[in-house]
This record gives sequence, C-alpha cells and structure tokens, in this order.
Amino acid sequence: MANLRRIYHELVRFETELWAAVDLRLRSDCGLPLTWFEVLFLLRREPGQRVYDVATAFAISVGGASKVVDKIEAAGLCRRVANPEDRRSNLLELTPSGAACVDEALLIFDDEIQLRVGGVMTEPELEQFERSLLRLRGGNPAAPA
Repeated sequence: MANLRRIYHELVRFETELWAAVDLRLRSDCGLPLTWFEVLFLLRREPGQRVYDVATAFAISVGGASKVVDKIEAAGLCRRVANPEDRRSNLLELTPSGAACVDEALLIFDDEIQLRVGGVMTEPELEQFERSLLRLRGGNPAAPA
C-alpha cells in the first residue's frame, strides 16, 4: 500500500528544493527572483492579464499578487495600462526590458529544470509524471483551473 504521508513529504520537499535551486540560479545569473520570473513568464505567454488573473493563476491573494506586480513594475519590467473593456481595472504588459529579462531568464530556467528533472527521468517517466500531476491538480476542487 502506498504511503501517502511519505508521498506528500517527498513531493513538498522536492518542490521546495527545486524552487530554491531555480531561484538561486535566476538570482545569481540574471538578478531575477523566481517569483518575478513566474509573473513575467505568465505575461509573456498570456498577454493582457490583470492583477486578479495573476492571483488566480498562482493561487495567491489579490493583495499578494498586487505587491509582487508593484515591485516588478517599480523595476521597470512591466506596466499597468488602462483596460479598454473595463475602466475600473488595468491590464499588465511587459516593458521591452521585461521582455528581454524574461527571454534571458527562460534559458536559465530551462537549463536548471533540465538538470534537476529532465536529466533524472526518462521521457516516458516525465510524460507519466506530467499526467499524474495534471490528474492530481484536476481532482482537487480547490486547485485553480
């Protein structure tokens, strides 16, 4: 019988160690915290996000998302622009500096993920792992869509 407690602890520890390693590498190689990278990468792949959308994407509070976006904006990597469909909200867009920063960081991110995940598991194992994670997240009613 599977030991669900052990699975939980191993999964959480792996996530924590992976986050720390990728964060350290991004900070040392391009001066970008992983939290900022995650937001910038979201804005790169899905333009036109609002702070609310950032909060939903990362399952964090709107206040927390707003604080992160404030810091990224203060660094000149993104900006808020008027939402043409709703004047009560703003859309977030990458600045040219933000786009260049996320492009550089993606190379570092991909390299670190390959080292720590892709280089450890076979392609079939990775595909099964991805399916399992998607199934677990899809089966969790509290998980964001």
